[in-house]
Amino acid sequence: MSEGRLRKLIIGDAQADRVVPPSGFTAHLTLFASGAMAFLAVFALALSLASGRLADRWAEELARAATLRINAPLEQRDAQTRQALTILNQTPGVASARALSSEEQAALLAPWFGSSLPIDRLPVPQLIEVIEDEQGYDSTGLRLRLQAEVPGAVLDDHTRWRAPLVDAARALRRLGAVSILLIAGAMAAMVTLAANAALAANAQVIEVLRLVGALDSYIAHAFVRRFTLRALGGSAAGVALGMIGVWLMPEASNEGGFLTGLGFQGWGWLLPLLIPLLAAAVAFMATTRAANKRLGDLT
Repeated sequence: MSEGRLRKLIIGDAQADRVVPPSGFTAHLTLFASGAMAFLAVFALALSLASGRLADRWAEELARAATLRINAPLEQRDAQTRQALTILNQTPGVASARALSSEEQAALLAPWFGSSLPIDRLPVPQLIEVIEDEQGYDSTGLRLRLQAEVPGAVLDDHTRWRAPLVDAARALRRLGAVSILLIAGAMAAMVTLAANAALAANAQVIEVLRLVGALDSYIAHAFVRRFTLRALGGSAAGVALGMIGVWLMPEASNEGGFLTGLGFQGWGWLLPLLIPLLAAAVAFMATTRAANKRLGDLT
Protein backbone atom coordinates (compact mmCIF):
# COMPACT_ATOMS: atom_id res chain seq x y z
CA MET A 1 0.00 0.00 0.00
CA SER A 2 1.40 3.40 -0.99
CA GLU A 3 1.89 6.22 1.50
CA GLY A 4 -0.88 8.26 -0.12
CA ARG A 5 -3.37 5.41 0.09
CA LEU A 6 -2.37 4.74 3.69
CA ARG A 7 -2.92 8.42 4.62
CA LYS A 8 -6.26 8.40 2.82
CA LEU A 9 -7.24 5.21 4.63
CA ILE A 10 -6.51 6.78 8.01
CA ILE A 11 -7.88 10.27 7.39
CA GLY A 12 -10.82 9.22 5.24
CA ASP A 13 -13.42 11.21 3.36
CA ALA A 14 -16.44 12.59 5.19
CA GLN A 15 -18.72 12.30 2.17
CA ALA A 16 -17.56 8.81 1.26
CA ASP A 17 -17.97 7.63 4.86
CA ARG A 18 -21.70 8.34 4.65
CA VAL A 19 -22.02 5.43 2.24
CA VAL A 20 -21.33 2.94 5.04
CA PRO A 21 -23.70 3.00 8.03
CA PRO A 22 -21.73 3.89 11.19
CA SER A 23 -23.68 1.44 13.33
CA GLY A 24 -25.97 -1.51 13.01
CA PHE A 25 -25.59 -5.21 12.41
CA THR A 26 -22.47 -5.05 10.26
CA ALA A 27 -20.62 -2.76 12.67
CA HIS A 28 -21.42 -4.92 15.68
CA LEU A 29 -20.52 -8.10 13.80
CA THR A 30 -17.16 -6.73 12.67
CA LEU A 31 -16.24 -5.39 16.11
CA PHE A 32 -17.27 -8.57 17.91
CA ALA A 33 -15.63 -10.93 15.41
CA SER A 34 -12.33 -9.04 15.37
CA GLY A 35 -12.27 -8.68 19.14
CA ALA A 36 -13.09 -12.34 19.79
CA MET A 37 -10.58 -13.60 17.23
CA ALA A 38 -7.84 -11.33 18.59
CA PHE A 39 -8.59 -12.56 22.12
CA LEU A 40 -8.22 -16.18 21.00
CA ALA A 41 -5.09 -15.34 18.99
CA VAL A 42 -3.37 -14.03 22.13
CA PHE A 43 -3.88 -17.35 23.91
CA ALA A 44 -2.88 -19.34 20.83
CA LEU A 45 0.31 -17.29 20.60
CA ALA A 46 1.00 -17.76 24.32
CA LEU A 47 0.49 -21.52 23.96
CA SER A 48 2.79 -21.69 20.96
CA LEU A 49 5.61 -19.74 22.65
CA ALA A 50 5.26 -21.65 25.94
CA SER A 51 5.30 -25.00 24.12
CA GLY A 52 8.45 -23.98 22.29
CA ARG A 53 10.16 -23.05 25.56
CA LEU A 54 9.03 -26.32 27.10
CA ALA A 55 10.31 -28.38 24.18
CA ASP A 56 13.70 -26.67 24.29
CA ARG A 57 13.99 -27.12 28.06
CA TRP A 58 13.02 -30.79 27.96
CA ALA A 59 15.37 -31.46 25.06
CA GLU A 60 18.28 -29.79 26.88
CA GLU A 61 17.65 -31.28 30.31
CA LEU A 62 16.81 -34.82 29.26
CA ALA A 63 19.54 -35.03 26.64
CA ARG A 64 22.30 -34.56 29.21
CA ALA A 65 20.76 -36.51 32.12
CA ALA A 66 20.63 -40.24 32.79
CA THR A 67 19.73 -42.46 35.72
CA LEU A 68 21.60 -45.49 36.98
CA ARG A 69 19.47 -47.85 39.05
CA ILE A 70 21.07 -50.34 41.46
CA ASN A 71 18.81 -53.37 41.88
CA ALA A 72 20.66 -55.38 44.48
CA PRO A 73 19.99 -56.96 47.88
CA LEU A 74 20.25 -54.54 50.79
CA GLU A 75 23.53 -56.01 52.02
CA GLN A 76 25.14 -55.56 48.59
CA ARG A 77 23.59 -52.26 47.60
CA ASP A 78 26.16 -49.94 49.19
CA ALA A 79 29.08 -51.84 47.73
CA GLN A 80 27.60 -51.93 44.24
CA THR A 81 26.73 -48.22 44.51
CA ARG A 82 30.34 -47.35 45.34
CA GLN A 83 31.61 -49.53 42.50
CA ALA A 84 29.17 -47.94 40.05
CA LEU A 85 30.25 -44.45 41.11
CA THR A 86 33.88 -45.41 40.58
CA ILE A 87 33.12 -46.65 37.06
CA LEU A 88 31.12 -43.54 36.21
CA ASN A 89 33.86 -41.22 37.43
CA GLN A 90 36.32 -43.10 35.20
CA THR A 91 34.08 -42.97 32.12
CA PRO A 92 34.97 -40.30 29.53
CA GLY A 93 32.06 -38.03 28.79
CA VAL A 94 30.49 -38.22 32.27
CA ALA A 95 30.59 -34.77 33.85
CA SER A 96 29.26 -35.83 37.26
CA ALA A 97 27.65 -38.74 39.03
CA ARG A 98 26.12 -38.84 42.50
CA ALA A 99 23.91 -41.18 44.47
CA LEU A 100 20.58 -39.72 45.52
CA SER A 101 19.96 -39.56 49.24
CA SER A 102 17.05 -41.30 50.93
CA GLU A 103 15.31 -37.94 51.30
CA GLU A 104 15.65 -37.18 47.58
CA GLN A 105 14.32 -40.60 46.58
CA ALA A 106 11.43 -40.23 49.02
CA ALA A 107 10.62 -36.83 47.46
CA LEU A 108 10.49 -38.47 44.02
CA LEU A 109 8.00 -41.06 45.27
CA ALA A 110 5.95 -38.67 47.39
CA PRO A 111 3.49 -37.64 44.60
CA TRP A 112 2.42 -41.30 44.27
CA PHE A 113 2.87 -42.79 47.76
CA GLY A 114 2.78 -39.78 50.07
CA SER A 115 5.43 -38.12 52.19
CA SER A 116 5.30 -40.71 55.00
CA LEU A 117 6.67 -43.57 52.89
CA PRO A 118 9.21 -45.61 54.99
CA ILE A 119 11.75 -45.81 52.20
CA ASP A 120 14.51 -47.20 54.46
CA ARG A 121 12.46 -50.34 55.15
CA LEU A 122 11.40 -50.95 51.56
CA PRO A 123 13.38 -52.65 48.75
CA VAL A 124 13.68 -49.40 46.80
CA PRO A 125 16.57 -49.41 44.29
CA GLN A 126 19.38 -46.94 44.77
CA LEU A 127 19.34 -44.20 42.13
CA ILE A 128 22.43 -42.49 40.76
CA GLU A 129 22.14 -39.26 38.80
CA VAL A 130 24.46 -39.13 35.78
CA ILE A 131 25.16 -35.87 33.94
CA GLU A 132 27.14 -36.04 30.71
CA ASP A 133 29.38 -33.33 29.31
CA GLU A 134 29.19 -31.75 25.86
CA GLN A 135 31.03 -34.65 24.18
CA GLY A 136 28.82 -37.31 25.75
CA TYR A 137 29.70 -40.88 26.69
CA ASP A 138 29.46 -44.27 25.02
CA SER A 139 26.27 -45.67 26.54
CA THR A 140 26.74 -49.11 24.97
CA GLY A 141 30.26 -49.50 26.31
CA LEU A 142 29.21 -48.22 29.73
CA ARG A 143 26.34 -50.72 29.90
CA LEU A 144 28.68 -53.60 29.05
CA ARG A 145 31.16 -52.61 31.76
CA LEU A 146 28.42 -52.14 34.33
CA GLN A 147 26.92 -55.49 33.42
CA ALA A 148 30.27 -57.16 34.01
CA GLU A 149 31.30 -55.38 37.23
CA VAL A 150 27.99 -54.27 38.80
CA PRO A 151 25.36 -56.97 38.12
CA GLY A 152 22.52 -55.00 39.67
CA ALA A 153 23.08 -51.78 37.70
CA VAL A 154 20.60 -50.67 35.02
CA LEU A 155 21.38 -47.54 32.96
CA ASP A 156 18.46 -45.49 31.68
CA ASP A 157 19.54 -42.61 29.43
CA HIS A 158 15.92 -41.46 28.91
CA THR A 159 16.02 -42.03 25.16
CA ARG A 160 12.86 -44.16 25.24
CA TRP A 161 10.62 -41.44 26.63
CA ARG A 162 12.59 -38.27 25.88
CA ALA A 163 11.69 -38.07 22.20
CA PRO A 164 7.88 -38.45 22.66
CA LEU A 165 7.84 -35.66 25.23
CA VAL A 166 9.82 -33.28 23.06
CA ASP A 167 7.75 -34.19 19.99
CA ALA A 168 4.53 -33.57 21.92
CA ALA A 169 5.70 -30.12 23.03
CA ARG A 170 6.78 -29.21 19.51
CA ALA A 171 3.45 -30.48 18.15
CA LEU A 172 1.69 -28.12 20.55
CA ARG A 173 3.82 -25.27 19.23
CA ARG A 174 2.79 -26.12 15.66
CA LEU A 175 -0.84 -26.42 16.78
CA GLY A 176 -0.68 -22.90 18.20
CA ALA A 177 0.69 -21.55 14.92
CA VAL A 178 -2.01 -23.36 12.92
CA SER A 179 -4.65 -22.01 15.29
CA ILE A 180 -3.52 -18.45 14.60
CA LEU A 181 -3.86 -19.07 10.87
CA LEU A 182 -7.33 -20.55 11.33
CA ILE A 183 -8.33 -17.57 13.48
CA ALA A 184 -7.15 -15.19 10.75
CA GLY A 185 -9.14 -17.14 8.17
CA ALA A 186 -12.27 -17.14 10.33
CA MET A 187 -11.95 -13.40 10.86
CA ALA A 188 -11.54 -12.82 7.13
CA ALA A 189 -14.72 -14.82 6.49
CA MET A 190 -16.70 -12.87 9.09
CA VAL A 191 -15.51 -9.50 7.78
CA THR A 192 -16.33 -10.59 4.24
CA LEU A 193 -19.87 -11.51 5.28
CA ALA A 194 -20.30 -8.19 7.08
CA ALA A 195 -18.95 -6.23 4.10
CA ASN A 196 -21.23 -8.07 1.68
CA ALA A 197 -24.20 -7.36 3.95
CA ALA A 198 -23.33 -3.66 4.12
CA LEU A 199 -22.88 -3.48 0.33
CA ALA A 200 -26.19 -5.24 -0.28
CA ALA A 201 -28.00 -2.95 2.18
CA ASN A 202 -26.62 0.13 0.43
CA ALA A 203 -27.21 -1.03 -3.15
CA GLN A 204 -29.55 1.86 -3.90
CA VAL A 205 -27.10 4.41 -2.45
CA ILE A 206 -24.35 2.91 -4.61
CA GLU A 207 -26.52 3.27 -7.72
CA VAL A 208 -27.16 6.93 -6.94
CA LEU A 209 -23.43 7.55 -6.41
CA ARG A 210 -22.70 5.98 -9.76
CA LEU A 211 -25.31 8.16 -11.44
CA VAL A 212 -23.62 11.31 -10.13
CA GLY A 213 -20.24 10.11 -11.40
CA ALA A 214 -18.67 8.36 -8.41
CA LEU A 215 -16.12 5.71 -9.37
CA ASP A 216 -16.25 2.21 -7.97
CA SER A 217 -12.80 2.73 -6.43
CA TYR A 218 -14.20 5.74 -4.51
CA ILE A 219 -17.15 3.69 -3.24
CA ALA A 220 -15.01 0.66 -2.39
CA HIS A 221 -12.58 2.84 -0.45
CA ALA A 222 -15.37 3.98 1.85
CA PHE A 223 -16.25 0.40 2.76
CA VAL A 224 -12.63 -0.72 3.05
CA ARG A 225 -11.71 2.14 5.37
CA ARG A 226 -14.70 1.70 7.67
CA PHE A 227 -14.31 -2.06 8.04
CA THR A 228 -10.53 -1.89 8.41
CA LEU A 229 -10.80 0.62 11.25
CA ARG A 230 -13.54 -1.43 12.89
CA ALA A 231 -11.34 -4.52 12.79
CA LEU A 232 -8.40 -2.54 14.16
CA GLY A 233 -10.41 -1.18 17.07
CA GLY A 234 -12.12 -4.46 17.89
CA SER A 235 -8.92 -6.48 17.76
CA ALA A 236 -7.10 -3.92 19.92
CA ALA A 237 -9.74 -4.37 22.61
CA GLY A 238 -9.54 -8.16 22.26
CA VAL A 239 -5.75 -8.12 22.56
CA ALA A 240 -5.93 -5.97 25.67
CA LEU A 241 -8.36 -8.37 27.34
CA GLY A 242 -6.31 -11.37 26.20
CA MET A 243 -3.06 -9.97 27.59
CA ILE A 244 -4.76 -9.28 30.92
CA GLY A 245 -5.99 -12.88 30.97
CA VAL A 246 -2.53 -14.23 30.20
CA TRP A 247 -0.98 -11.98 32.85
CA LEU A 248 -3.40 -13.37 35.46
CA MET A 249 -2.44 -16.97 34.71
CA PRO A 250 -0.20 -18.72 37.31
CA GLU A 251 3.54 -18.53 36.80
CA ALA A 252 5.68 -21.55 36.02
CA SER A 253 6.29 -23.90 38.96
CA ASN A 254 7.49 -27.44 39.49
CA GLU A 255 4.25 -28.31 41.29
CA GLY A 256 2.05 -27.15 38.44
CA GLY A 257 4.15 -28.73 35.71
CA PHE A 258 2.96 -28.05 32.18
CA LEU A 259 -0.27 -26.40 33.33
CA THR A 260 1.64 -23.33 34.56
CA GLY A 261 3.99 -20.94 32.82
CA LEU A 262 1.81 -20.54 29.71
CA GLY A 263 2.27 -16.78 29.58
CA PHE A 264 4.70 -14.54 27.73
CA GLN A 265 8.26 -13.86 28.79
CA GLY A 266 10.51 -10.91 28.02
CA TRP A 267 10.14 -9.65 24.48
CA GLY A 268 7.25 -12.07 23.95
CA TRP A 269 4.92 -9.51 25.54
CA LEU A 270 5.44 -7.30 22.47
CA LEU A 271 4.25 -9.91 19.97
CA PRO A 272 0.50 -9.59 20.77
CA LEU A 273 0.75 -5.90 19.85
CA LEU A 274 1.17 -7.01 16.24
CA ILE A 275 -2.21 -8.77 16.23
CA PRO A 276 -4.34 -5.61 15.69
CA LEU A 277 -2.15 -4.63 12.75
CA LEU A 278 -2.48 -8.11 11.26
CA ALA A 279 -6.23 -8.04 11.88
CA ALA A 280 -6.49 -4.69 10.10
CA ALA A 281 -4.48 -6.09 7.18
CA VAL A 282 -6.77 -9.14 6.99
CA ALA A 283 -9.85 -6.93 7.10
CA PHE A 284 -8.39 -4.63 4.45
CA MET A 285 -7.74 -7.50 2.02
CA ALA A 286 -11.04 -9.24 2.74
CA THR A 287 -13.11 -6.05 2.37
CA THR A 288 -11.27 -4.98 -0.76
CA ARG A 289 -11.94 -8.32 -2.40
CA ALA A 290 -15.59 -8.37 -1.28
CA ALA A 291 -16.21 -4.76 -2.36
CA ASN A 292 -14.67 -5.20 -5.80
CA LYS A 293 -16.60 -8.42 -6.40
CA ARG A 294 -19.90 -7.01 -5.13
CA LEU A 295 -19.58 -3.78 -7.10
CA GLY A 296 -18.78 -5.81 -10.18
CA ASP A 297 -21.94 -7.84 -9.67
CA LEU A 298 -24.03 -4.67 -9.29
CA THR A 299 -22.83 -3.33 -12.63
